[in-house]
Amino acid sequence: MHPRIVKLFLALVLCTGSLFPAFAQTPVASAGSTADQLAKLQTQVANAQSSADNAWMLVSAALVLMMTGPGLALFYGGLVRKKNVLATMMQSFAMMAIITVLWALVSYSLAFDSGTSFIGGLHHIFLRGVGLVPDTDYSATLPLQTFMIYQLMFAIITPALITGAFAERMKFSAMALFLILWSIFVYSPMAHMVWGKGGFLNASLGGRFPTLDFAGGTVVHVTSGVSALVCALYLGKRVGYPKEAMPPHSVVLSFIGACLLWVGWFGFNAGSALSSGPLATSAFVNTHFGAAGAALSWMLAEWIRSGKPSALGGISGAVAGLVAITPAAGFVQPMSAIVIGLLAGAFCYFMVIKVKNWFGYDDSLDAFGVHGAGGTLGAVLTGLFASSAINPIFKDAQGNPLPSGAVDGNWHQVLNQLVGIGLAWIISIVGTLILLKLVDLTVGLRVSRDQETEGLDLTQHGEEGYDFAS
Repeated sequence: MHPRIVKLFLALVLCTGSLFPAFAQTPVASAGSTADQLAKLQTQVANAQSSADNAWMLVSAALVLMMTGPGLALFYGGLVRKKNVLATMMQSFAMMAIITVLWALVSYSLAFDSGTSFIGGLHHIFLRGVGLVPDTDYSATLPLQTFMIYQLMFAIITPALITGAFAERMKFSAMALFLILWSIFVYSPMAHMVWGKGGFLNASLGGRFPTLDFAGGTVVHVTSGVSALVCALYLGKRVGYPKEAMPPHSVVLSFIGACLLWVGWFGFNAGSALSSGPLATSAFVNTHFGAAGAALSWMLAEWIRSGKPSALGGISGAVAGLVAITPAAGFVQPMSAIVIGLLAGAFCYFMVIKVKNWFGYDDSLDAFGVHGAGGTLGAVLTGLFASSAINPIFKDAQGNPLPSGAVDGNWHQVLNQLVGIGLAWIISIVGTLILLKLVDLTVGLRVSRDQETEGLDLTQHGEEGYDFAS
């Protein structure tokens, strides 16, 4: 080799060593150090996934709380007469405080602790053992406290929905006592059966009749809606109903509330994926499509019947669609979500306009017509349209996906859905009747005729929503 080439090569080697000393001095990694680096990388990836999931779930929890206050409070508050606006909004607000304390004391344990097929145990009373380590039965990436606080928001809004049926005529004290008892003896068992460990209807943890309920079709809407109907029948009609006109005092408030409900429902449904992955995206998309489809079908039905589509009809239809898509959100294709929404809007309109008039019950704010009817329809349609391509919740012994719903070929799932719906109806009817009777015998349910005429704002809270004199 030419001497000049040798000198040039040696100079290049020396230069490389001086510019990149670590490169020149670092030995080849051993097999042990490579394994350590891979393990460290896997830990970092797992921590990143946990952080992403946790962030999404905390945001979702806040969105669901927003559904109760201000969403439901404004929606219901605008639908009543102005003399009852604060009393109606206070019922939703009270649930935010009362159910939170109750959840920490005992309700979370009854819903999500291991117990029987029908009710959880008491190992988590006072939130004992509910810390920052995941419970892998529910989520491998979320701190158990995150799961607990997210589920609390569902426990808050469910009894608040019932208040729409007895608006303008129940004592505040009776409302508080009844809904505390209802949360313990109706909501907690139903939540455990559908979502809890060992639950009779739990589809992901081997329940006897696996009922598909992604975000609360049976647990939230069927139970609250059916209980609302029982309340309306037990309390009787408002003074003057139906002879006196009782229109909403502010559709504007209800309009704002409904829009807040629509936005908050993304946390309600997409958050129920318990992760920030593709399943959350599917539930998010389906939620929006279902609401839009129902808003259109309700307005169209109203347009055909009365010649005009109303703002109240539009927002009522949107809520009906959100209710119906709730059990199906994480199981169906987007076009199925639109179909569910279209059917729900027309069906709930029929229940509110026709069925309520036929039977003559005074469901003040149509809690049953929207939540009970819409939740029941949505749960049935979930069994029809559930697709393993979206959520392969059922698998064989080898881990291969099995058909989810009737569109996949699993017609038996419709029967499972009907079992879940039937249990929700039975528990809600029997439990609500017993609890109403108990509260009626102790503190009394209804305000007096004079108090109802004067309005619950003044008689129950000593204040008015609007002071036009000042």
